[in-house]
Amino acid sequence: PERIEEDLLCELEGEQKTLYKSELKRAQHMLLGLSTASQLNKNRFNLLTSLLRLRQICCHPKLVKEDSKAESTKVEALIETLDPIMEEGGKVIVFSQFVEMLKLLEAACRERGIKTHILTGETKGRMEVVNAFQADPEPCVFLLSLRAAGTGLNLTNASYVVLYDPWWNPAVEAQAIDRSHRIGQTQTVMAYRLITPGTVEEKIWDLQQRKSATIADVLGEEGFASNLSKDDLEYLFSED
Repeated sequence: PERIEEDLLCELEGEQKTLYKSELKRAQHMLLGLSTASQLNKNRFNLLTSLLRLRQICCHPKLVKEDSKAESTKVEALIETLDPIMEEGGKVIVFSQFVEMLKLLEAACRERGIKTHILTGETKGRMEVVNAFQADPEPCVFLLSLRAAGTGLNLTNASYVVLYDPWWNPAVEAQAIDRSHRIGQTQTVMAYRLITPGTVEEKIWDLQQRKSATIADVLGEEGFASNLSKDDLEYLFSED
């Protein structure tokens, strides 16, 4: 069956936006003081940590500030997407690379009476959880961490896939969608990417297209990130 992919843009607002801008200023200031390649390499870990924090803030402020009371526009957008699918009796797979984010989504779904199944690297009895989701007669959401949802998972009982946060390597995103879009699927698969425009999320996607997937395939996600040039980092930490 057909496979349709769509980007859902979620603008940062309120405290989430303030937190993002504050972290961005810190990263810009750090980068500004690095004029040589050796200085850049010496501070690369701190720059990549800041980049990770920016990505996490886009997902939910609680990922970097546990006591934050701020709302996440992404969570709101996800729930808005899930509600009509649940009403029509559908099943949805939601991927995130952050296990803590999956736990926050589990709580958000529970608050709204949306049934969930969850699979992370911490989950015992992996296939039992998969089979429980596949066999569940009720509309529900399967929350999966990217690392736990590698090859071999067959989730054809869901025809909706949500990529909650983007990854460096588009091939990994494609593999995630393929958990549902494979032999045995009888319905059109609808895949949504939640992206916060004007942030590192959108810039990472753009950079990936320009650098081509082959780079990430060879280097892996961490390798791709650690090979970013100063120009790449300046672009990622820019505000335009």
